[in-house]
Amino acid sequence: MTVDDTGSGTGAHPAPGGEPGRTAGPVTDAAPAGAAADGEARQDARPDAGTGTRPNHRPDDRSHTGTGLHRDDRSDTESEIRRDDHGGDTRPDVRPDARHEATGRVDPQSEPDSGEDPLALRLEGLILGAERRYTPFQAARSAGVSMELASRFWRAMGFADIGQAKALTEADVLALRRLAGLVEAGLLSEAMAVQVARSTGQTTARLAEWQIDSFLEGLTEPPEPGMTRTEVTYPLIELLLPELEEFLVYVWRRQLAAATGRVVQAADDEEMVDRRLAVGFADLVGFTRLTRRMEEEELGELVEAFETTAADLVAAHGGRLIKTLGDEVLYSADDAGVAAEIALRLIETMANDETMPELRVGIAFGTVTTRMGDVFGTTVNLASRLTSIAPRDAVLVDGAFAEELTRTGDAPASEAAAAEAAAAAEKEGEEPPSYRFALQPMWQRPVRGLGVIEPWLLARRSDEA
Repeated sequence: MTVDDTGSGTGAHPAPGGEPGRTAGPVTDAAPAGAAADGEARQDARPDAGTGTRPNHRPDDRSHTGTGLHRDDRSDTESEIRRDDHGGDTRPDVRPDARHEATGRVDPQSEPDSGEDPLALRLEGLILGAERRYTPFQAARSAGVSMELASRFWRAMGFADIGQAKALTEADVLALRRLAGLVEAGLLSEAMAVQVARSTGQTTARLAEWQIDSFLEGLTEPPEPGMTRTEVTYPLIELLLPELEEFLVYVWRRQLAAATGRVVQAADDEEMVDRRLAVGFADLVGFTRLTRRMEEEELGELVEAFETTAADLVAAHGGRLIKTLGDEVLYSADDAGVAAEIALRLIETMANDETMPELRVGIAFGTVTTRMGDVFGTTVNLASRLTSIAPRDAVLVDGAFAEELTRTGDAPASEAAAAEAAAAAEKEGEEPPSYRFALQPMWQRPVRGLGVIEPWLLARRSDEA
């Protein structure tokens, strides 16, 4: 925790809403968000003028629990004693922390130095666009939400409990107020609001980690001898931040439009949640052995190249990359033909790269439950099992996927059926049917947790290669 930049001993503070603060007298009169709460706090906190009596403590000046936040209930004898500004008798004043928790104000002189890196605090202020002002309790109170709900939102976004630290800003209060407002308006249930916080936190956390590890780390290399990375980082972030923020919002809107379009095209309401999809896993062969032989930097470059190639191919052919797991990627597609094309393209691309290990792919087709951008269900488990038993540089699919390819005309039921169809078309003077893929049945085998399955080997038709 740090002192406010304005803390010069005068007691002047900027108001939470951005208005200039007023000079603090014996008891602060600056209004926080919510004038009623402030007035109530001042009325209860002030001693009666000229009586010299101890002020009444508010009923809510008790221990508050939530995310490890506890009020320090000191005895009355520990209250700050000071002489009033008019030179009268000394009288006990309200505790600074009680006053601040009631009003949302923070006295910079009441907070000890946290010992944090000054540059880190400057960068935090630059990125967040606001200075630290609130403890968790103060933020929850200013936002008009319970500590319990504020704690759930905070943890769902992926942040650790911070106890009584003054580490939250006006932006945190606004975010709490917005989420709570959606719940209060009936637009979201409380559980759904927590899911929104969790999904957003998890997605952006990974993005932020990538940007720091890969992006900023390279750009902040000192351009001249004698300069430190810290001297470069602040002005660089200052320049990049607005551009990256606008680009992030643009991509999010594009993705939201695409996802909404897919959902509204569902046949019925049930299909909006439980949909029939093709799900594919692509797995690098022998990755564990590679981790023992390769240097960490080389291994990182290989994984990044694999993930980049897979992501590009999946997107280019109309699939959706669900997630990457280092040596494995999970993708889905509404159409079985699209999923098959992606799988074969991945095999072909990796086979032409001498730096890449061999690849194997497993695909299954069926009902899939989607939650927070991920996919779950028996179909996903089956695709994973098929990947584990697939030959090197080959694609195995389940029976439902093979049937779907046959139904859509992307593959013949068998080579004999394809020959018969070609002969019949030739006899009628018509063009023979053209198939993109070939399917070869494999031996039935038991799969752990899924019983006996009959996998099919997927390949390109010779005239399509």
